[in-house]
Amino acid sequence: MKLEDIKTITVLGAGTMGHGIAEIAALAGYKVKMRDISEEFVKKGYDQIAWSLKKLAEKGTISPQKADTTLKLITPLVDLKEAVADADIVIEAVPEIMSLKLAIFKEIDTLSPPQAILASNTSSLSISELGRVTHRPDKVVGMHFFNPVVRMALIEVVRGEKTSEETMQLIVELAKKLGKTPIRVEKDVRGFIVNRILIGPYIFEAAWLVSRGEATIEEIDSRMKFYEHFPMGPFELQDLTGIDVGYNLMKEAGFPIPPVIEQAVKEGRLGRKTGRGFYNYKDGGAQYPKEAGERFNPLPLYALMVNEAAWLIENGVSTVDQIDLACQLGLNFPEGILRRADRIGLDTILQTLEALYAKHRSDRYKATALLRRLVQEGKTGAAAGEGFYRYKTGHTTYETIAVEIDRATHVAYVTLNRPQRLNAINSEMREELPKVLTELGQDPDVRVIVLKGAGGKAFSAGADITEFTQGKPYQFVELGEFFRAPELCPKPVIAAIDGFALGGGLELALACDFRLASKRSELGQPEIHLGLIPGGGGTQRLLRIMGPSRAKELCMLGERISAEQAAQWGLVDHVYENETFEQEVRTFAEKLASRAPIAVRFTKQIINAGADCSLDAALLLEREAFALLFTTEDMAEGVSAFLSKKKPEFKGR
Repeated sequence: MKLEDIKTITVLGAGTMGHGIAEIAALAGYKVKMRDISEEFVKKGYDQIAWSLKKLAEKGTISPQKADTTLKLITPLVDLKEAVADADIVIEAVPEIMSLKLAIFKEIDTLSPPQAILASNTSSLSISELGRVTHRPDKVVGMHFFNPVVRMALIEVVRGEKTSEETMQLIVELAKKLGKTPIRVEKDVRGFIVNRILIGPYIFEAAWLVSRGEATIEEIDSRMKFYEHFPMGPFELQDLTGIDVGYNLMKEAGFPIPPVIEQAVKEGRLGRKTGRGFYNYKDGGAQYPKEAGERFNPLPLYALMVNEAAWLIENGVSTVDQIDLACQLGLNFPEGILRRADRIGLDTILQTLEALYAKHRSDRYKATALLRRLVQEGKTGAAAGEGFYRYKTGHTTYETIAVEIDRATHVAYVTLNRPQRLNAINSEMREELPKVLTELGQDPDVRVIVLKGAGGKAFSAGADITEFTQGKPYQFVELGEFFRAPELCPKPVIAAIDGFALGGGLELALACDFRLASKRSELGQPEIHLGLIPGGGGTQRLLRIMGPSRAKELCMLGERISAEQAAQWGLVDHVYENETFEQEVRTFAEKLASRAPIAVRFTKQIINAGADCSLDAALLLEREAFALLFTTEDMAEGVSAFLSKKKPEFKGR
């Protein structure tokens, strides 16, 4: 089966996850059958979808017509046979009870078409075991969505012991069609990637620290939220998701339960859903002072999370970059756990594990062979030039920006690296990007810079509006250096727009020399909905690129336009197919980098300067540059190569 063969998706379960999966499948244009065990449950799920679509339309995310069309694609059902009879993909989203899932897979195997893929939304249960009760284990796969499904970008695609590569690749492509970022989990291990790193090392280790009297709940939560910049601490997170969820998963896996969690479950304090958990939600909820976090050392939590991630790499479950992306998209971590480990220092991580093992003699503190080997080889992290990642010597490492330089092709790839926030521009990014572009502008090996967004959902969705209430107005007005950074960089900068380019994100792209977009991309200036105008040069650059009427329409209406519409208006230079976008960008950048670098830089400077001066002055600039280029070795090489009918090898001299 190929992606284009998928017409009907059946979702089993109309609860929180089920109706969310049904909604995004219908939004992607699929015919959806949503089934649950009673009319009451199905109706409740269907009503939730109708409410959600209405909200998306009210926010301008989709049109009212799109909301109506999407809802009509969903058929609520109770009869299982009818639900799966013509399904191409069946996604099971029932409660995390293995016996229940096994019974369902056994039944749908007999009722579904033989070519249908059977996927489970389980967060940690064995895909291999589910496959064994069917006659098609090669077509059984994990498809772990994250809550809330409509907003969360990640899907873990999990390979069972018999899952075929064809099935894995099809589900990866389907995840992208649903607007999500798939992460491949190549082995069926407990917890897959996200929950394996989260529950034991983060949530349960924090609970052990409290149970042993080594820290308080408030100290840990405060430290992780206010100082380590996690979205919330481990105890507040448990209250949000339900303390019983992690408890049941670890209990079933046979792990000892920390007394502080055991006691909460015993007393029925399961979190927000019961009004009380580690915090009392009938009396203000999770409130703790920032200063409480000063007293807590988070190294034990980091050490266990990093060790677990290293185990996943060591056992071929996933790769460094995929694990980090999963942590950012699935857990909203401020950066990948392995990138954070390189900042801390792998020698420090190893020393922490060894100290914990010496003190507690528990196997969960045993360092992996991979971690030990990296430290023994001197690959201890960013300061050493290599850890889990390799760091380019002579270049700084950044918190919100990732830099990769392909010195063979002379192209630098600069990634806005906040995928959990759709690469929203925050204060750190505003400070770091100009420094990055200045640094690359001075690097003799770099001729072209590609600016892109992490996560596959957005170039940048604009300014991080959570900061609007934290700062002073002048902080958001004085942004000239940030939004002019691509323009002022002496080398050509390409904006690779894959997904959303909205508000400040679009304004940043406008300052680049070229804008290349994938077909799925959407562009817009939505500031008018906040009672604002574009503040990063949007009004003026749009005016110069598209003319006053189009600029006014984009800024005054605040509506998004497609990449193809943007190309018609002259807002983007090229639009490529989603599947080939990355390669097309690379080809464009490498072609540009193969041209005479000094002449390319002069061209950028003269065209930019000429737009703001008289024709006479601009022609004078052109003549001066032309004369200067006659003195370069590149010019001599170009002429010689032309006469010899061979490809020139420009050196930038």
